[in-house]
Amino acid sequence: MRQIDHFIVGHSSGGAAARSGDVFDPNTGQVQAQVTLGTQADLDRAVAAALAAQPGWAATNPQRRARVMFNFKALVERNMEELAHLLSSEHGKVIADAKGDIQRGLEVIEFCCGIPHVLKGEYTQGAGPGIDVYSMRQPLGIGAGITPFNFPGMIPLWMSGVAIATGNAFILKPSERDPSVPVRLAELFLEAGLPEGILQVVHGDKEMVDAILDHPAISAVSFVGSSDIAHYVYKRGVAAGKRVQAMGGAKNHGIVMPDADLDQVVADLSGAAFGSAGERCMALPVVVPVGEKTAIALREKLIPAIAALRIGVSTDNDAHYGPVVNAAHKQRVENWIQTGIDEGAELVVDGRGFELQGHEKGFFIGPSLFDHVTSQMESYKEEIFGPVLQIVRADDFEHALRLPSEHQYGNGVAIFTRNGHAAREFAARVNVGMVGINVPIPVPVAYHTFGGWKRSAFGDTNQHGMEGVKFWTKVKTITQRWPDGSPDGGNAFVIPTMG
Repeated sequence: MRQIDHFIVGHSSGGAAARSGDVFDPNTGQVQAQVTLGTQADLDRAVAAALAAQPGWAATNPQRRARVMFNFKALVERNMEELAHLLSSEHGKVIADAKGDIQRGLEVIEFCCGIPHVLKGEYTQGAGPGIDVYSMRQPLGIGAGITPFNFPGMIPLWMSGVAIATGNAFILKPSERDPSVPVRLAELFLEAGLPEGILQVVHGDKEMVDAILDHPAISAVSFVGSSDIAHYVYKRGVAAGKRVQAMGGAKNHGIVMPDADLDQVVADLSGAAFGSAGERCMALPVVVPVGEKTAIALREKLIPAIAALRIGVSTDNDAHYGPVVNAAHKQRVENWIQTGIDEGAELVVDGRGFELQGHEKGFFIGPSLFDHVTSQMESYKEEIFGPVLQIVRADDFEHALRLPSEHQYGNGVAIFTRNGHAAREFAARVNVGMVGINVPIPVPVAYHTFGGWKRSAFGDTNQHGMEGVKFWTKVKTITQRWPDGSPDGGNAFVIPTMG
């Protein structure tokens, strides 16, 4: 059986202990590999290598670091088919979606190719008599990333790309559910010219997470996962003196105004709610039609659209989505469906019990649709993270605005309308971090920044773009004077001013 080991100092490395975890093929339900679960000793080896390599990398000029990014981008594009099939085989998302996963990560690498420009500091000549002031951005040293199973290509690239381009060494702990793509990406970085020890991959569970959060040589940690764990990571990391950004869960809403193009809305919802089997933090699992007439018409159009969805193995080019990641997650989603029924919501379409012929042991779930969901229901309050769409009916615009604004999560939201004033008002007032106007999944482009509000994010700095550069660097400001040889001892005991 295939063994997935750590990637430390540029090569595959077994763990210090004999612990391992199962990696499944979600299409068949069978174990396809074993992943090494690391210990503090494994992390210490990676940190030692990072400490040795990072000063030289930080001293490498930004243009040469950018060349590594260019080389890496070309290698990923050249190996896209291999990476997408590897990703699909462990996660379960269809090949086209797997390519999108990698491509969105690669867009951050494209941003990193321009790192010489964004690292330019500020300069003021003549800030005072004979005094100039300038600033520079310098790397933190060693950063770490803890990434989730649902985007095994994109999120590791979001974190590692900016951290490495700004001169840091980076230690990645990917999800143990689908760890192969992060290791392959690290190999490609090495092939692109990245020095050994600058990007390393360590596998593990909570033991490894805690080791990362506690290690004194790691200066910053970036995390994406569920909100409870994000809060834990944030508190423990900050208590250890680290800079931490911790992205949590979501319950994104799609507001449908009475003037919206319902055919377009239904097409958008089909992909946003059910694509990747709903395993996206930016999925759209709640739709909020405004007014009873809108709700009735939307429901009538959704039912046949959901019936037309095709669920298949991840290599099926005609499938809209594939299986969820493992049996435990499948059971979790189905439990939430039962919770919704028990709470009094109307289950219009039931996706439980779906079996794909020839793959009966795969982790497949059919699409589900609930109507008459209310904001008091636990199934509405919590993240289901599966192919389940809930209809929450709103009386008017103000009611629709309150729903996402008052929800515990504040990652993304969308409004569907032809009314520019309504869209502008909604975007300005809604208490959510990322807003789409007739865009169902409002993930910003790589040179902007990604991040939610409330329990969707802990920390002050977002992912990628200039926010990412700020997170992975520290500012040093220099005030300089070159005296002309005439001493001015009279002011030596007065605080300097620039007047």
